[in-house]
Amino acid sequence: MKHFDPQASAELRAQLYEGVASGALSIGQAVKLMRRVSRMTQPEFAAHRGISVQALRQIESDTGNPTVETLNKVAGIFSLQVGFVPVPRER
Repeated sequence: MKHFDPQASAELRAQLYEGVASGALSIGQAVKLMRRVSRMTQPEFAAHRGISVQALRQIESDTGNPTVETLNKVAGIFSLQVGFVPVPRER
């Protein structure tokens, strides 16, 4: 694992939660940020979350079609789960 910087980790975590709450992050961007906060490589993170590296790569690149179960496995480490959110109306 890389050197641990608590301040940088806290900033990344805040960026993750803010981006998720505001809808500013795609699923892939959010998952990639989760992995960065966790300081793990793709193979390490995939193994830790119980998914394949290929599935993780597809999710991170926004090209996959993951199941809700898979997304919940990934997001669970941050006490997040998949759910319905309101879509902003266009003016």
